[in-house]
Amino acid sequence: MRSHSEWHRTDRIGWLRAAVLGANDGIVSTASLVVGVAAAEVDRASILLAGVAGLVAGAMSMAAGEYVSVSTQADTEAADLARERHELATNPQGEFEELVAIYIERGLDETLARKVAGQLMDRDALSAHSRDELGISESLAARPVQAAFASAATFAVGAVLPLLMAMFAPRAWIAIVVSIVSLVSLALLGGLSARAGGAPILRAVSRVTFWGALAMLATALIGALFDVAV
Repeated sequence: MRSHSEWHRTDRIGWLRAAVLGANDGIVSTASLVVGVAAAEVDRASILLAGVAGLVAGAMSMAAGEYVSVSTQADTEAADLARERHELATNPQGEFEELVAIYIERGLDETLARKVAGQLMDRDALSAHSRDELGISESLAARPVQAAFASAATFAVGAVLPLLMAMFAPRAWIAIVVSIVSLVSLALLGGLSARAGGAPILRAVSRVTFWGALAMLATALIGALFDVAV
């Protein structure tokens, strides 16, 4: 009998979410900062200084935020697994009936549900309950370090682009060049992330470019209004 293997994208969810968030935030926040400062009519050195400071602060903030939030998820998962482990040790029959009820609710008849639950619990009871009762699986488990690194690294990569534009574009055109290049980059990022995740490309592109444009417009207006570095 030939085995049938399938390739799915769910194992990418953890790092892909963090990477897309990091790159998107790197482009949007740094570009918005550069555009806002440029609109205040300051010199190029001040613009670059603000952009570099934003890159460093943003990357560290993204890493810390991802690590803390995903660690909280990991702690919650660990607590649930510890509780499940205790219940399996103190009330195995009750846990068996609980698993049977889950399989019946999913469409199996009682006889088959009991057979499946029995075989799965004999093989690895904790794994069966963590997957089917708690919804925790290896591919979707929280990985704080991976999420923090992916988010910080991609934030820095995304932030470099508007900084390069600010460095080489004519001073009078910095805000316009940074805005256009950043929006194109956001559109490409949205398309690539949608393709990697199997999501509709047009929707992803529209979403990231709309919010990116709104952020840059807001900071440009603030910079122009107050004529100070934002």
